[in-house]
Amino acid sequence: MFHFSSALGEMTVFGKELKVGSKEAAFMYGIIAAGVAHAITAACTQGNLSDCSYDKEKQGFYSHVDGWKWGGCSADIRHGLGFSKVFVDAREIKHSARTLMNLHNNEVGRKVLEKNMHLECKCHGVSGSCTSRTCWMTLPKFCQLGVILKDKYTNAVHVEPVKATRHKRPTFLKIKKPYSYRKPMDTDLVYIKKSPNYCKADPVTGSIGTQGRICNKTLMHHPNDCDLMCCGRGYNTHQYSRVWQCNCKFLWCCYVKCDTCSERTEVYTCK
Repeated sequence: MFHFSSALGEMTVFGKELKVGSKEAAFMYGIIAAGVAHAITAACTQGNLSDCSYDKEKQGFYSHVDGWKWGGCSADIRHGLGFSKVFVDAREIKHSARTLMNLHNNEVGRKVLEKNMHLECKCHGVSGSCTSRTCWMTLPKFCQLGVILKDKYTNAVHVEPVKATRHKRPTFLKIKKPYSYRKPMDTDLVYIKKSPNYCKADPVTGSIGTQGRICNKTLMHHPNDCDLMCCGRGYNTHQYSRVWQCNCKFLWCCYVKCDTCSERTEVYTCK
């Protein structure tokens, strides 16, 4: 289960990166908001919280068109989303562009969860004929939400604040293009500052750089690809030999005989 208390702790640990208002901060806020809603909804459905349970409003209703009725323990997504909105959004008390950005990304995370709820059904009938079905709504796997939000992170939209009048607080975010006041879609992650250069160590932004990072020489166009990971600086090759006892057999009586196996491996690290 997603633990939202530890997730908010992560926001503190990566405070420097999050203060930048970059794409990485957008992803972090989105996935935490989705994770809180997911965790609360799952706990309610499993009966682990006293003030909520499963969604009882759907119980007994019958779908004449599709031939099934609501039953089982449908996840009460509304309670989870409502808790996430109160708990996560409560941090945003200042009136600033960053507040607008965080609230937008929180809502994107919750929308991703809500949109990916799915229907599960159980068949009833003689010899498995499925003459009738009982269906309920269930949560998606949390890793699925992470994949979707990762794609949104890759395509995050650069925005800037708009003030109603001079010297007033920001009222909304618009896509950062000259002579345009088009707002981002409510399904897009947004950011107000470009990401720092993660290739080089920078204590100000919190970037540790990629020097010394292990990379993969054989995977092309992959996040661990040496060309990408090392930012074009090249990489060092380290050769290692490993020897161990293998193919061990018990011989009567009474000792174990093993072969000696060896292996040479190469490890690549960024310059």
